[in-house]
Amino acid sequence: MVGVGKLLKQAQKMQQKMEEAQALLSEEIIEVSGGGGAVSIKISGQGEFKDFALDPEFLKEDPEFVSEAILQTLQDATEQAKKKSDDAMSGLTGGMQMPGLF
Repeated sequence: MVGVGKLLKQAQKMQQKMEEAQALLSEEIIEVSGGGGAVSIKISGQGEFKDFALDPEFLKEDPEFVSEAILQTLQDATEQAKKKSDDAMSGLTGGMQMPGLF
């Protein structure tokens, strides 16, 4: 039973480190711009959108172009946040992939 106790302690330690990493990720803000700088999005390392700004002049452009630029910027921001989170968690899990965990 000593082995089980050791495993539980390791699991608790890993859980604590993951919680600390999540707290740091929630405080880290990633800023992404698109549409030639007309679209600006701020997102946390956990993928929570924090701010969105749009140059009013940009709205005079073709609506389809504006929509595509906004969507692309949202996708870029989401990808960067996911990469930041994956990198942080990968360091804790020794590179072991844990899909759907975060």
